[in-house]
Amino acid sequence: MVSSPLVILRFILICVTLHCNNLAEAKMNPRPNIVLILTDDLDVSIGGMIPLVKTKKLIGDAGITFTNTFVASPLCCPSRASILTGKYPHNHHVVNNTLEGNCSSTAWQKTQEPETFPAFLQKHGTYQTFFAGKYLNEYGNKKAGGVEHVPPGWDHWFALERNSKYYNYTLSVNGRAQRHGQNYSEDYLTDVLANISIDFLENKSNRRPFFMMVSTPAPHSPWTAAPQYESSFPNVKAPRDPNFNIHGKDKHWLIRQAKTPMTNSSVEFLDNAYRKRWRTLLSVDDLVEKVVKKLEVRGELSNTYVIFTSDNGYHTGQFSLPMDKRQLYEFDIRVPLLVRGPNIKPNQTSPLLIANVDLGPTILDIAGYNVNETQMDGMSFLPIMTGKGNSSTWRSDVLVEYEGEGSNISDPACPLLGPGVTECFPDCVCEDSYNNTYACVRTVSQAANLQYCEFDDNEVFVEVYNLTADPFQLSNIAKSIDQEVLEKMNHRLMMLQSCSGQSCRTPGVYDSQFRFDPRLMFSSLVPHRNKRRQTLKRPVSPPLMRSSGCAQGTKHITDTFRQDDLHPLQLSFTSDPHIYFSCE
Repeated sequence: MVSSPLVILRFILICVTLHCNNLAEAKMNPRPNIVLILTDDLDVSIGGMIPLVKTKKLIGDAGITFTNTFVASPLCCPSRASILTGKYPHNHHVVNNTLEGNCSSTAWQKTQEPETFPAFLQKHGTYQTFFAGKYLNEYGNKKAGGVEHVPPGWDHWFALERNSKYYNYTLSVNGRAQRHGQNYSEDYLTDVLANISIDFLENKSNRRPFFMMVSTPAPHSPWTAAPQYESSFPNVKAPRDPNFNIHGKDKHWLIRQAKTPMTNSSVEFLDNAYRKRWRTLLSVDDLVEKVVKKLEVRGELSNTYVIFTSDNGYHTGQFSLPMDKRQLYEFDIRVPLLVRGPNIKPNQTSPLLIANVDLGPTILDIAGYNVNETQMDGMSFLPIMTGKGNSSTWRSDVLVEYEGEGSNISDPACPLLGPGVTECFPDCVCEDSYNNTYACVRTVSQAANLQYCEFDDNEVFVEVYNLTADPFQLSNIAKSIDQEVLEKMNHRLMMLQSCSGQSCRTPGVYDSQFRFDPRLMFSSLVPHRNKRRQTLKRPVSPPLMRSSGCAQGTKHITDTFRQDDLHPLQLSFTSDPHIYFSCE
């Protein structure tokens, strides 16, 4: 029987009505899209955001800028592992940029990659996921699966083999090698990432929300600018802040070994590197603009969170250190964080303390995933961004951890330094050593803006800074700060270095809920140590650079702590829970 035209018309109208109702329902309660743009070595303390004019306008001015954002470790691979897992380094066990340090190792792939936030997004079954750019420094190493390895959680995978480059690199395209040369129009990596991202936005499914992570090489060395930007910023110099080219006289021996003042040629080299870093960022600014404009053209921008940040900071001449990251100071551990998205009012600035272990929990929270079902150490700052959180009860401290690296043999060009150092420059100033291993509590609250750090070395050297009075960290106040504050900060550091999941979010020293029990100061909560490093020779401070502990000049006393002592004197914690020394 042939249907009448009227019946067919009614059927079409019913279908159209149902389709429109479905679309309306989807628009009423759509799951937001998420874009994470991660730069490489972008500082915020020494002017790194200045050239990113479009980024600040399109993301920061359109949303919220967090002014107190810190990394869990000031080195690429450990920091990126913290972003992906939402865990501090002592829980994800990535300690440096090598396979031996667990950077993209087979152990990492088996134990941590299945617990990353992209894996949870994929398990959740809703989001389509896309990655383009630098993943982890040792990704693609043939000893750990090569570029054929595609981590769990990614539907679309365009990952750089190994560390940042701009030309002559290999991408893993869903597990297949794609080699690039040095033709700007086809191979300049920042632009390639922009083009791949735009292609994904144009061709993805419109029926499911998406998560997109774009990880640029800039402004990491070798600082190769796009041709059109090679002459930009001809007169820019590294900032001459109060901590530029001065001696870190009261700091760890590694800082004190820097030569001050730097030679004119060294300063010229730093200024040139600083300009080159800025030039590479102009292409990042273009990438951000392309992505945001494409989202706008597609009508998806209003329902998309766009997050912009970095894996660590950088220094160029601060305390006469040439250039690198790895140190405990603000220029290396503080990073930019800009976010725009649904229900985020424009032109906001927040001083609340954020760590990069919070990125994973926040993204999962946006996606509707219960963060409490994970083992992540961080916490979601989504309520802070949307005005639904209580800023008065937000956390007041975070943990920063770093495990130093060194060589077992002396550098022939610098024999006086002995073994145990690395990242040395021609003038024998070294940026790292085995005993440049430290942990810090970074505190930001209405009552305090402090940093308390302990080194895992033969001296258990301590550095403390009041960032309110001393924003450039010129004066280590370990000797002069109130002893009760030292004890409490030491106690808090122990707790954070032993925390996992929820216990990493307990009240800090300057929270009203904080409770200090001196009996816990010498419990079994021993700071994390890497077994590999313990088997290596650990250098002591060179004779002319040796310090003498937390008070730099006091005598050492060794004894056994009695558990029935309720108040263990005027102490500073050492890496052995039964050893202490006086800081009077």
